[in-house]
Order: sequence, then structure tokens, then C-alpha cells
Amino acid sequence: MLWVKTFHLFFMVAWFAGIFYLPRIFVNLAQTENDGAFNQLNIMACKLYRFTTPFMILTVIFGLWLASYNWEYYLSAGWFHAKMSIIVLLIIYHFICGVYQKQFADGRCNKSHTYFRVFNEIPVLFLLAAVILAVIKPF
Repeated sequence: MLWVKTFHLFFMVAWFAGIFYLPRIFVNLAQTENDGAFNQLNIMACKLYRFTTPFMILTVIFGLWLASYNWEYYLSAGWFHAKMSIIVLLIIYHFICGVYQKQFADGRCNKSHTYFRVFNEIPVLFLLAAVILAVIKPF
């Protein structure tokens, strides 16, 4: 079980590294007026999104595997239901990042750098909530 937890945490950290950095690239994409920089940032965003998506999948797989060791407990634990809701929202956030990445690649994203600065903070709040739920188990 400790190996499963280890891999769950490892892939979660790797996934979060990506979803912390990708919107930061979006800030720069929305700000730049230099075509060369824009193209380079687009390449970076595309590669980062493709790189982090498997980490998201592996985080979920190892998390479910970890929960499977004690389904009865987790299915009755309110904190776990709240945490799973946050995970679903994070997965949606990840795919929204994919939509924005595609829009930038196609030259059709019209969101401002200010929008992406705020958008960039969302996973920080989700991470804090998920860690509090997993460690403190308030419900």
C-alpha cells in the first residue's frame, strides 16, 4: 500500500507542476506581441499539456487503487466525497487548459493576461482544499 501511496503522491505533484505552469504560459501568450515568442510559448504550452495529461490519469488511477484498500470507509467518509468533488473540478480545469491551449495554437484565444493571472490561481486553492481534506478529514 505504501508504494501505491508513493506513486499517487508523485504523479499528483507532477500533475500539479504542469497545471501551475501551463496557465502561467497562457499569461505570457496573452501578453506577447512578438510572433517568435508567441510561437515558442505555443510550442511549450502544447508540449506541457501533452506531458502532464498522463500524470493526471496516473494520479487518478493510483488514487482509486489506494482507496480500493478500504472502500467501505471511503464511501461513508464525507471528507472523501468532498475531496473527490475537488478532483473532478481539477480534471475539468485540466481539460479547460487544453481548450485554451488549442485556442492559442489556432490564434483564437481572446482572453486577457489578467484573466489568466486569476485563472492561474484556481488550482492553488483546489490543492489547499484537497490537502486539508486528506490530512485533517474534517467531516
